[in-house]
Amino acid sequence: MLTASARPLEHPAREEIRLEAVLHALADPMRLQVVRTLAAMGQGEEAACSAIDLAVSKSTTTHHFRVLREAGVIAQIYRGTAKMNALRRQDLDALFPGLLATVLNADAAERERIG
Repeated sequence: MLTASARPLEHPAREEIRLEAVLHALADPMRLQVVRTLAAMGQGEEAACSAIDLAVSKSTTTHHFRVLREAGVIAQIYRGTAKMNALRRQDLDALFPGLLATVLNADAAERERIG
């Protein structure tokens, strides 16, 4: 999982994560794509921002990652010059049991339905 770095980024503590912020973060298709990608990885694995290809500009990509981090959906840390990302699955599952799985299952069903 992610550990401390010389350039720490602000993250909400588990008890500060709010349902409305998580739902807002998950409501955007680009942010949902980030979460889907991170969820498909193994527990504790992380991915660089550049490894998650979004069909938007770099500044818009940065915005989407910031919204996810500030909502408590992902954790980010610098490793050298790369900003690494991991899904805060344990925190989300503890606070909102079944929410993440339900959203990801609904997303998969919708993507299959609309092709």
